[in-house]
Amino acid sequence: MGTYAVAAVVQRQEANMPPAASGLTIGERVAMARKVAGLNQHALAQRASYSTSMVRAVEQGREPASPAFVAAVARALNIETEELYGQPYRDLLEDDGGISGLAELRTLFAEGTYVSPLEPESFEDLTSAINSVRKNRRTDRARQALSSMHILLRQIYGAIEVAPTQAEKEYGFTLLAQGYANTAQMMYRFGWLTLATQAVDRMEAAAAQSDDPLLLAHAAQQRSLLLMSYAAYETGERLVERSLNVLDGKTDNEGVLALRGAAHLRGAIISARHGKSDRAREHIKEARKFGVLIGRQSDAYDTSFGPGNVEIHDTAVSLEIGDPGRAARDGSALRIPPDVTATRAGHHWQDVARAWVLSGEHSKALQALDKARRVAPQQTRYHPQVHETARAIALAERRKSDSIANFTAWLGLKV
Repeated sequence: MGTYAVAAVVQRQEANMPPAASGLTIGERVAMARKVAGLNQHALAQRASYSTSMVRAVEQGREPASPAFVAAVARALNIETEELYGQPYRDLLEDDGGISGLAELRTLFAEGTYVSPLEPESFEDLTSAINSVRKNRRTDRARQALSSMHILLRQIYGAIEVAPTQAEKEYGFTLLAQGYANTAQMMYRFGWLTLATQAVDRMEAAAAQSDDPLLLAHAAQQRSLLLMSYAAYETGERLVERSLNVLDGKTDNEGVLALRGAAHLRGAIISARHGKSDRAREHIKEARKFGVLIGRQSDAYDTSFGPGNVEIHDTAVSLEIGDPGRAARDGSALRIPPDVTATRAGHHWQDVARAWVLSGEHSKALQALDKARRVAPQQTRYHPQVHETARAIALAERRKSDSIANFTAWLGLKV
């Protein structure tokens, strides 16, 4: 009853709201889901392993809900995290022109092992197309990248079908795994977790038939990201170790170093959300070693791993383990190298903004959100944590400045 009952209540409430005011807060959604489940705040807090005061603060909008909190509450109430986030933000997406090609991607997933291929381009052209997708994703143009993803994937299937040699067929599966990996990351960014999971399933299957065994290490890291949304931290930690085991004994080229470093960064966030602060710091320490060895951001295996990314994750760990003061100070002082991707830099400033809110410095939080918007406007506009952080700032700043009003209006929020 839980999932469908809450969804029905939300749909009825939102149907009577104008588009700009249609988004309920995460706190309101938590309260609604809790009541549908017949629980009081204390009972939900016990199930989710959080304090009653935290549940109350989130429901009242006094504190932005952390990703770990949302995942824990969703698991406790047996509902999807998207339900509490209100993702994907369909009104915003429609206002911005929507995502063309999404229905076609759903159809492709539904075809399972019976995907209808398209006449392929050459492997050279297909490789170039995959690189274009990567570039669009990293530079905050995920909507544009997704629009033609279904065509590219079907063309890769076509290339595999007509490949004259086993080597070319295996390379085709490599491209297919890379295509699904990027699709999964973009679906995750917009809040379509089910579609992201299907894409990771396809990625793993393609990786197993590819000419690159390291893609399996990458796939394990991709799945561990999804599992954080379900508070499945122990499984996520096992997948991080699985990824590192695949890489064990491999020659230390850039790809191997980047994957090892990325595994430790993923492990750091998982451990932090799991309450293992010492283990999280150990992961950061190990990742920093690989960052020094590479010396710059690497694009190998779509990791975007490098020294800058390590320090960004160090700030994120402080935030996740409950030290927002340190996260705010260190994150604000961090000089992000110019080679860091726009989306990673944008996510950093989103974290810094949340840290400043939790530290009671709302004007500094707004400054951080403005930086996130300048660096990665598309990601910032659709990120649920940004919406919650902006609401928290608005409650404190509405009488002091019009700046937060302008920002919430840009997000489509009515506060």
